[in-house]
Amino acid sequence: MSHPVALAPVAPIGAHAILVFLLQLGLLLGLALLLGRLAMRLKMPAVVGELAAGVIVGPSLLAHLAPGLSAWLLPADTSQQHLLDAVGQLGVLLLVGITGMHIDLKLVRRKGTTAARVSAGGLLIPLAFGIGLGLMLPAFLLTPGTDRAVFAGFLGVAMCVSAIPVIAKTLLEMRLLHRNVGQLIISAATVDDVIGWLLLSIVSALATVGLTTGSVLLSVGGLALIVLITLTVARPVVRTTMRLAGRSAESGVTIAAAVTLLLLAAAGTHALGMEPVLGTLLCGILIGASGHFDPKRIAPLRTLVISVLAPIYFATAGLRMDLTLLRDPAVLGTAVAVLAVAILGKFAGAYLGARASRMSHWEGIALGAGLNARGVIEVIVAMVGLRLGVLSTATYTIIVLVAIVTSLMAPPMLRYATRRLDVTEEEKLREKVFDG
Repeated sequence: MSHPVALAPVAPIGAHAILVFLLQLGLLLGLALLLGRLAMRLKMPAVVGELAAGVIVGPSLLAHLAPGLSAWLLPADTSQQHLLDAVGQLGVLLLVGITGMHIDLKLVRRKGTTAARVSAGGLLIPLAFGIGLGLMLPAFLLTPGTDRAVFAGFLGVAMCVSAIPVIAKTLLEMRLLHRNVGQLIISAATVDDVIGWLLLSIVSALATVGLTTGSVLLSVGGLALIVLITLTVARPVVRTTMRLAGRSAESGVTIAAAVTLLLLAAAGTHALGMEPVLGTLLCGILIGASGHFDPKRIAPLRTLVISVLAPIYFATAGLRMDLTLLRDPAVLGTAVAVLAVAILGKFAGAYLGARASRMSHWEGIALGAGLNARGVIEVIVAMVGLRLGVLSTATYTIIVLVAIVTSLMAPPMLRYATRRLDVTEEEKLREKVFDG
């Protein structure tokens, strides 16, 4: 009789790796907390300070001030880096999921045409500006052998995306998610990012196997399949799960059920070749619209995510940024030009889309300010281009600078514009529901 072979036990994480990991988490979270509080005192959302925490600890500053300490704290060991990235990834998935729970589908349906116009303007104009700029930038920014059209395509995609994680945390912290303009910003950003990921898959195919009908159909088909599964299979599963969890007297059951659904949804969209955050966003929307969503039960999860997990995520994003390359005058001059085009394109697109929908001047400014935040999503696009050899280190640094500056610009401009918008009775009622 044959006996099953017992699997050898997996070796636990080494003591030194655990020590470094815990110090990384503690240092980044503590610094993110301090700088986040400082940012809020300066009338900016905490996410500004949280991004700065990673920049300080990363290669932009600590690696130059104390290279020995930096090498010990942030070793060039992929397994060590993956531990920190895993915590950050969990934070961003739950943050986007919670944002989805607070999207008012009734408003989105009622303002669907407006959201479509805003997202179309905020997508097409910066995409065209980015491609045009990519065709004109000096040759030293291109890697040897790179096709300029492919390079321009990557730059165009980087210009047109918005950062749902940064926008979501900004709106939550500024208590603007219940406002109509906040709902429209999230709705338009969702459309922009879905199309942005689709465009990224296309330009990535251009850079590797070339653009073929099959690669385009595969990307479009994957997105269509996700939407179909969301509407047919996921909706009843989410509704039933949340209804059963709601029967328990303990809020922990509802939280565990919601997190389980969000993570499985993230795994599903990732398996189909799309970004995991798309799955958590769609699942969050289904949870919020399930008829069994109680904000009071989810409140502890929201506090944990916004106060602990999301700050770690934004701090780890800052670790990827090396701003020292901007000391080269040619790179800095190009960066200023790219930044100007990026801001102008996004603002103009969103503003024109808003005005075409007969929205006010200040509503258009608020939508442009919110969608202008590129954040870490643009960093991800840049990292893909760098990995494929389409972007040089200098170009990557420029795109990262655009991501940082646009994210820093969004909060004060949002605050300035929304102060000039009257709060409606519908918004007051939605705020009460969100706050439980």
